[in-house]
Amino acid sequence: MKKSRIYTKTGDRGKTVLIGGTMVPKHHYRLEAYGTIDELNAQIGLIRAFSNDESTNSNLERIQQELFDIGAYLATDDTVSDLRSKIKQGEAEINFLENEIDSIDQSLPPLTSFILPGGHPAVAQCHVARTVCRRAERRVVQMAEESDVAPWIIQYLNRLSDYFFVLSRYLAKCHDNEEIRWHPKLDD
Repeated sequence: MKKSRIYTKTGDRGKTVLIGGTMVPKHHYRLEAYGTIDELNAQIGLIRAFSNDESTNSNLERIQQELFDIGAYLATDDTVSDLRSKIKQGEAEINFLENEIDSIDQSLPPLTSFILPGGHPAVAQCHVARTVCRRAERRVVQMAEESDVAPWIIQYLNRLSDYFFVLSRYLAKCHDNEEIRWHPKLDD
């Protein structure tokens, strides 16, 4: 059996193929959306690499699986493929994130100001993932203006960025990192 090549050379001409076979330019809004989801997934891999908390890493792997489903959904041209209709709706995953956020938040001191990103590498990486997640959300909202996007995807990404924020605080606590609060310079 001949092994297929990883490269197709269609990208050499600035084009790529969506799931379903539709050819689009590399700068297409759909690629911006699912490409940012892919970037987020890679950033989550770094959190897992820096974290030694088994429960956190298990939750992050679950999130990575969900993001692959979302990426496939966004990469599918539903006018020629029925893959979107086969991807399980993520309402249960939204509930999972909300429950995790609430659980983690209960174990943390009250938040009284903004926090500067930094500290332990896992903590800092949570902040990177949070900001990439916010960009992914913006790209998906932009895509939703041009084509149909299930509302649960936008809601999931919104909750996910909140999850990364509370996770950063939790991991800071686990690693005995002091949270550095923002002290604005204001005129009196």
